[in-house]
Amino acid sequence: MTDSATANGDDRDPEIELFVKAGIDGESIGNCPFSQRLFMILWLKGVVFNVTTVDLKRKPADLHNLAPGTHPPFLTFNGDVKTDVNKIEEFLEETLTPEKYPKLAAKHRESNTAGIDIFSKFSAYIKNTKQQNNAALERGLTKALKKLDDYLNTPLPEEIDANICGEDKGSRRKFLDGDELTLADCNLLPKLHVVKIVAKKYRNYDIPAEMTGLWRYLKNAYARDEFTNTCAADSEIELAYADVAKRLSRS
Repeated sequence: MTDSATANGDDRDPEIELFVKAGIDGESIGNCPFSQRLFMILWLKGVVFNVTTVDLKRKPADLHNLAPGTHPPFLTFNGDVKTDVNKIEEFLEETLTPEKYPKLAAKHRESNTAGIDIFSKFSAYIKNTKQQNNAALERGLTKALKKLDDYLNTPLPEEIDANICGEDKGSRRKFLDGDELTLADCNLLPKLHVVKIVAKKYRNYDIPAEMTGLWRYLKNAYARDEFTNTCAADSEIELAYADVAKRLSRS
């Protein structure tokens, strides 16, 4: 059978099973932005698929045999195991194509790199134990968030074309690349959500209210089932960072 179920005139959906990290209870969705990224892509594609949560403490033998040495997320596509998240994204976009499935790639190259350094700045901030370094690392995170906010508030070329009068110069788009979710959002939003939850819990850090583009983006994301229903519970995310988010000390 060919990779694409539609390539040989077969109109049936391919058989897809997505394996994601399980939460503390071993059954619910655990904290894993990469798992959520693939979950969102499949949901947005409108393809029929199954989701299996994998308890990493008690990984079943049959799963071990299916993808030895591999941690979730991974998926099976018509029986073939695929393990690399970036390659899976590429494969799904090339295989689940229009007319039957929507194209999810962003039209603007900049949408794919917007917010690219936020998670690394966040990781440095949250893992830091030295009080004297905290302010500088916090500024680094804020600066990275501001860069994303600026991108979201800057009109895309098609928005400028549509606004001939030129009175309203700010962007009103819902997501990174326009009013529809794209692969760029599937990559960024799960990480942004983790940053929002964890920074508040362990550093009492809030994304600044004046970042209107960023808050508009998050509000629109939280209004979409494809995002909210693939998120781990806040408590799962907080628990996942309980050992990572170190206490600040003056020494």
